[in-house]
Order: sequence, then C-alpha cells, then structure tokens
Amino acid sequence: MDKTKTSIMPKKVLDFFPYKAIRPNQDNFIKTVFNSVQSRKSVLIEGSNGLGKTISALSACLPIAIENDLKILYVARTHRQHDRVIEELRAIFKKQKVSGVSIRGRSNMCLNNFALKNTNDSKSHMEICELLKTKGRCPYHRNPTQEKYEYLQLQQQISMRPYKSSEIQYVCRKKSICSYELVKSSLSDVRVIALSYLYVFDPVIRTAFLKSLESQLKKIILIVDEAHNLPETAINISSRSLSLFVLKQAELEAMKFGNNDIAFFANFLRNEIEEFAVNIKGEQVVQPRILLEILQKHGSIANPVAFFNELHEVGSKIKRVLLSDGKNPRSYIHGMSEFLINWLNTMGDESFINTVSTYFTREKTRTAKLEIIALDPSKITSQVFSETYSNVIMSGTLQPLQAYALITKLPENTVQSVVPSPFPKENVLSLVCLGLSTAMQKRTPIMYETMISRILEVVENTPANTGIFVASFRVLSALINEGLESALDKPLFYEYRGMSSKTNEKLVADFKACSNNGGAVFLGVQGGRTSEGVDFPGDQMNSVIVVGVPYAEPKPRVKAQISYYEKCFPGRGQEYGYLLPAMKKASQSAGRPIRTLNDKGAIIFMDHRFATYYCRAFLPSWMSEGLKLIPNEDNVLSREIENFFKVNSEKK
Repeated sequence: MDKTKTSIMPKKVLDFFPYKAIRPNQDNFIKTVFNSVQSRKSVLIEGSNGLGKTISALSACLPIAIENDLKILYVARTHRQHDRVIEELRAIFKKQKVSGVSIRGRSNMCLNNFALKNTNDSKSHMEICELLKTKGRCPYHRNPTQEKYEYLQLQQQISMRPYKSSEIQYVCRKKSICSYELVKSSLSDVRVIALSYLYVFDPVIRTAFLKSLESQLKKIILIVDEAHNLPETAINISSRSLSLFVLKQAELEAMKFGNNDIAFFANFLRNEIEEFAVNIKGEQVVQPRILLEILQKHGSIANPVAFFNELHEVGSKIKRVLLSDGKNPRSYIHGMSEFLINWLNTMGDESFINTVSTYFTREKTRTAKLEIIALDPSKITSQVFSETYSNVIMSGTLQPLQAYALITKLPENTVQSVVPSPFPKENVLSLVCLGLSTAMQKRTPIMYETMISRILEVVENTPANTGIFVASFRVLSALINEGLESALDKPLFYEYRGMSSKTNEKLVADFKACSNNGGAVFLGVQGGRTSEGVDFPGDQMNSVIVVGVPYAEPKPRVKAQISYYEKCFPGRGQEYGYLLPAMKKASQSAGRPIRTLNDKGAIIFMDHRFATYYCRAFLPSWMSEGLKLIPNEDNVLSREIENFFKVNSEKK
C-alpha cells in the first residue's frame, strides 16, 4: 500500500476515498473513471483482482453524482457482490454521509408463502405479486398511509445510511411489512443502489423499476461489475422456449375452463412438434415459417396475430380467476401465447434463430421443445448504454476491449483502459502442463488417469486448499469415475449438475473451513457459481488447477452465433463467438486464489492448448507474463509447486 499516492487523486475523490493508503495502480483506475464520468463519457476498464475496483468506482462516481443530483446503479451478478458495495459505502459513510441499499429479487425478499410456493422465476413472481396486491390477498402489502408513522420512519432510516437487503428483511419480517415494497418506496431518496443485471437490462423489469425510482436513465450513472457476464445475460433475456410439457398443460387448462378450441390447438401444435422432432437428436435450426406452415395445416387460423393475442387475453383471465379462488395463478395458455407472439415478432430478424431440440427429462423420458435464441446482446445493452448519464463497465477479464465494445455496442466515445495488475510477480506461479488435454478425441481413461496423477502432485505440495475447475460436468464426472476422490489424501468437495445456490454455499463454506485443518480439494466447473462468484483469499485456495479449455459444445446455436458475428465483424466470428467466451471462463477460474495483494497462488493450466498463441493471447497479462511450460513427466510439477511455496514461506 502506498500512502503518498492518494495525494495525486482528484481532490473531489479524496473527499470520498475512505482509506489512508492506496494500492498499486489504484490511482490510475480512479482517475480514469472520474475523468470519463465527469466528461459524460462511458468507460470500459479492466482491472485485476486485488485492485479495489468497487471502492475505486464508488469514490470516483459519488462526487459527480451528488454534484449533478444523479443516482448510481451498481449492477453485479451475485448477492455477495451487492453486499460488498454496501460494505464499501459504510467505509465512505465515515467520511461523507451517503445512502445506499442492496436489492435482491422480488422473490428473494418476499415473505408471502403462497407466492414463494407457486412461482419458479422472477417474472411469474412479479405477476403473482401484482395480482395478490390488486385482490388484497397479501397480508404484508399495505398502503403507506396505514401505520403511517412507522412506515415513514423506516423509509427515512433507509434514506440516511447504507443498508444491506438482508438487514431490511430482518426488520420487516418482525414487523410483518413487505421488505420489497418498503425498499421500492424508499428508492427515490437513496443515492446508491446495488442490484442484479435484470433490474436494468430486462426491458419489462426496467420499466417498472425506473417508475419506482422516479427517475430516468439519463439521470443515472451505471456501474456494471463483472461485466464479462453481461453479453451472455443479455442473450438469455431475449431468448424464449416452449416445451411439449407446457403445451400439454395448456391443453388440460383449456379443457378445464371449457375452451375446446384452445385445447384442440394446443394438442395439435404439440403433436406437430413431436412428429417433427422424431428424427432430431439434440438441436436443429428450423426456419421461422415452420410455425406458419403448422398453422396453415391446422386450417382454421386465418389471422395468427389476432389468434395469439386472444390466447394471451384468455390466459390473463384464467390467472385472475385462479387467484380469486386462492390457487396458484399460473396459466400455461398465457405462457404458450407469449412464446408464439415472440416467435412472430422475431421472424425475419437475423439476430434470432429458431430451433427444435430433443432432450431427456429427469424421469428419462424423451421430449422436445421449440426455442427462440437471441444472437445479438447489443439489442439489449445498447438501449441502456445509449441513454444513461455515463457507464462504468469493469471486470478483471475484458480484453480485447474493442471486441467487448463492439459486441455490446457501447457509445463510440467510450474510453478504453487496461490498468496494470497490482500483484508482485513473485506472488504468482503460472504453469501450463504440456501433453494433457480435454479435447474430445483426447478424453480417454489413460488421459484422465494421467491428469489425476498430475493433480495429486499439485495437491500434495500445496500448503492447504486446492481448487480444480474443469471444462464441463462430463470432465468432472470422468475424473470422479476414474478414482480422483479415492486417490486424494485430503477431503474432496465437488459440485454436481442442478445444485441449488444454498447447497453450493454450504459446500464452499465447508471447503473453506478446511483451510485451517490440513486443507481440502474443491472440484467445480468453469463458468459456474463458484468459479466466478466466490473469492478464496489466503489459505482458502493456495493453488488452482484449470482442467481443459471450456469451449462451448458445437451445437447449431454456437455455430449460428459464430456466423452472426462473422457477418457483423468480418474475420472475427470464431474469436468473438467461440474463443473469447471460453477464455473468459478459464481466466475467471484461474484468478480465484489471487484476491489480495498478500496472496501467493499457483495457477496450473492442465491443457496444452493454453500454451498456444490462440489461447494465451486472451489470458490476463498478469497470468500470461511469466507463463512457464512444463513437460508431462512425473515429479516435474511437484518440484515446481514445492519450490514456489517453499520460497514464499521463507519470505514471511
């Protein structure tokens, strides 16, 4: 930490920066953000772990926000990251009085058991919530004029200092008040709001949120943390699916409510899709007109738009009826109609493809679904980035910056910057094991046995905890099946497909606890919750092994993504649509043990492809500089790991 460099930061920032010392290169990050936002420009900035990006961005943006009566929306992927924003605001609060709140999704803050039991996504929860309030069926919802003094007192408290969502929930549960409604009603008086991407980037949710905020995008400084996740999130927001299960339920629903025409249509559509999918294995792109051909075959639908809108209205009425009867107000007819309307609306748009996919349910039954798959994240991101006062887009893995700027369609005058890593080079060991690979043709029992041998060399010479992040669940299962767990002398904690966030959190906590008791091994998947959303400072993860390059399975949607980017950015389709997403996942996984300036970590890339220019060029510079290639020979890796930790132990 450098105590002198704080003096060269902008004076306005110093009024908010809460720490006496500054980390190496942190002043560069702060000045770049401050100057960009002050000039009403967006800034795309890469800064490695340990730089202090959260406090830097807040300190740089707050003086401008207060001076111009703006709000700061800080979007991040996980609740942990939202709470981190509030913790940093509390440090600032000791110097400058500033308010802030973290918001979780409506379903995460809800106290209504009926709503919690009968919804499975944010959109359905929002719909049920609104219906319950309209019908006066939620005991936690109340008009603010009721118990006016208590409600206003809570609102005033929220507007005066930083609060975590969990803290507000605790108080509201005791007082039987809806924490989501209380926070929502307080937002207009709060300066900084930490929240998920969906509040800002999902058009439907954003409209409702801005109304609660009593503001417009032009009055907002937007900070996007872990921004490497945004393109994928934007794609997911625009994509839709319709399964045979939903169509069957829509048929039953229509019969129950006496609408035989809709029941016949749902049955007809389901049979047509089922018949079409008989010879499909996996995923197949279809022409959008397939739906019109099915409708033509049906024979009695002259105006598809009018018919689908009629379905939508029927579904809305069914929801209201179910709610008034005290039942789950979910309508499959409504869901079916929304998908079909979207299908028509995206016809002729090259930034979408349509697919039919077959898959197996948990009961091992073969089934199928239709999908509308978005290919262009900028259709979602640009409508936000073009309207805000300024955008701060930051992450530890954004390079090449120009590619990111193009893919998300950032404003043309966006400032682009890569801030050098603050880590002492001697604190990081980066190795690539040659002769190993998870490429499909290399996945043999012998390869996995060799990988396990090399993993043991790392684990046995690591002081405490080791993390292993593999390319896919297939690779994870193969390592388990080939005897990884029985070969280890340390406990193994591993993820599995479909693991809930609560179970995952306990798994991670138990693994971390072993750092003080001989150490353990964590086995997870690149691109998963743990590989991107959790920090492992100190002995919580001394070494990390990245097994394989997590290239997407070459499904038709991946090929379509590459083809679309090739049309938009000639010569860059493969890079933007295939290579970069994989390398960002690998880089995020590799960075887990290096979180503070004092951390010493070994990063082992267990796939020879990381040594190629094709991959190496897209690793963060602090990982790729000094990257050492080692042969696939017994004990070579052992000696490297042993020497690294021995040298660093002697420095203590």
